[in-house]
Amino acid sequence: MSVNEAETKQTAPRSEAWKTALTVLQEAHPPSIPDGAEAMTILIQYPPGDPGTPPHRHPGPAFGYVVEGEMRFELEGEPERVIRAGEAFWEAGGDVIHYQDGNNRADTWVRFVVTMMCVPGQPMLVLVDEHELADRRNRRAPRPA
Repeated sequence: MSVNEAETKQTAPRSEAWKTALTVLQEAHPPSIPDGAEAMTILIQYPPGDPGTPPHRHPGPAFGYVVEGEMRFELEGEPERVIRAGEAFWEAGGDVIHYQDGNNRADTWVRFVVTMMCVPGQPMLVLVDEHELADRRNRRAPRPA
């Protein structure tokens, strides 16, 4: 590269797109982050109509974004809702049961990205057994009719 080419690159106008490129999708204030937490970002993909992961919990907070399709989402104490492509979600983790994360559509895949705070050396997801679900049934929000 010649000196003139280098000077032209240095004086060439810079893009201003960065000033409007950022869009805040969600803001959250998780109650806690596990000591020594590690962050993990994962892609989850369910085929049409798939019910997703059985009831479970995560050791720390999880922050997600639906890339494609619609996810049926339900956390303990909150009503079931549908999160569509382009929408964000989060959960506190810890003791809270995550009841649903399945595909709400029978005609297309759902794909979502989740970044979670994990405890080193522990699984990032633990299934909840039927006995505990029965013991905590009063904490589940009423189901849609």
